[in-house]
Amino acid sequence: MTRESLLDETRFSEAIRDPVWRHIWLTPEFRDITLSEPFLRLYRIKQLGPTEYVYPGATHSRASHSFGVYHVALRLLRVLLAKGADRWVTAEGCASFLAAALLHDLGHFPFTHSLKELPLDDHESLTGRAILTDRLSLLVKKAGGDPEMTATIVDKSRALPAGSGDETAFFRRLLSGVLDPDKLDYLNRDAYYCGVPYGIQDTDFILSRVMPDRERGITLDRRAIMSVESVLFSKYLMYRSVYWHRQVRMATAMMKKTLFAALEGRLIESETLYTLDDAGIYAMIDTLNMDEKSLATDIRNRSFYQVVMEYPYDRDNPTIRALENLGHRSAEESRIATVLSSTLSLSILPLHILIDIPEDISFESDLFIQDENTTFSNSSTVFSSDVVARFSSSLRMVRVAVHPSIVQRVLAIADLPEKLAK
Repeated sequence: MTRESLLDETRFSEAIRDPVWRHIWLTPEFRDITLSEPFLRLYRIKQLGPTEYVYPGATHSRASHSFGVYHVALRLLRVLLAKGADRWVTAEGCASFLAAALLHDLGHFPFTHSLKELPLDDHESLTGRAILTDRLSLLVKKAGGDPEMTATIVDKSRALPAGSGDETAFFRRLLSGVLDPDKLDYLNRDAYYCGVPYGIQDTDFILSRVMPDRERGITLDRRAIMSVESVLFSKYLMYRSVYWHRQVRMATAMMKKTLFAALEGRLIESETLYTLDDAGIYAMIDTLNMDEKSLATDIRNRSFYQVVMEYPYDRDNPTIRALENLGHRSAEESRIATVLSSTLSLSILPLHILIDIPEDISFESDLFIQDENTTFSNSSTVFSSDVVARFSSSLRMVRVAVHPSIVQRVLAIADLPEKLAK
């Protein structure tokens, strides 16, 4: 594939019908990549995991998202080539970037981000390793790419290759940033399937305003500031209403508690989880001999744990900060079970207590605004660093939840917060 052929639409003869982007066009070689078993696995993993229990339409797959990221990446690449990026990128680099966009979630775990805090390899590292397997490596080469470059664009832990490091770094910045193809697809796609308006982005306008920059990836002018503001606020609203919806958080935390217990009890090895899909993770749990497997059954039956207490995450409080460690969190759940058992004269198991603490997320933007000669956060935007920091702090709520069978008795405890705090 030459750089010129990327601008030749006749080369892209294989169409995928998509409700978000309408037609997504691939070359025959890229279509072959999507027929490989590692990619086919993505059809069996829901993009938003248990979110369908709250938004029934949210059943779209990691595969559909991957097609969307590839589509936006192709459009972005064509814009940047036409605006001067052709001076420093190669045909092989362009094909490697498109392959990276198509395959960026190849190593993603099932059940959305339930497994993120577990002692597992990052899904980007798993993706990089998968790309370098014999079968996929050959398919990437046939599509015109370099498998090593493709893997390194996705996996930032991999060292930049000698000789083509600058080009690889350029494409890495395109794939991962504030206005990256991944974000532009998942915000639009997730909003569409959930039936909410919060994630919709003006992608056409965004792509019309980006300029290639060899060191920064892309830059913008002040007219595009509102596009960055839209992305940041949309991300905030999607976390608030969808990704971190209370019931979604509970289902996610229940699965995390189940898998942490299985790993801690050495009932499974980390590698067991790397190739599972949504159905496979439940089938694996069903084979385990442990009490926590009932949590997976409760998720399937939509019997979610119910919140009895919540408070804002305070990073300056060492007691709260310690809860980010899953081992410490498990110990606290056991302590709370003991306190409640004594208070209620009832046998309450640690299994029936759940502490959920969302991970730290960033709403920062280092995009460079050319005609203001500064970064986005210091530009004429209303989204100052302080405002953006409050996005994350307002979303992070520490929650204590209990099994539905005991929730009413627990809520009837008059001084519940004081008892748990002690």
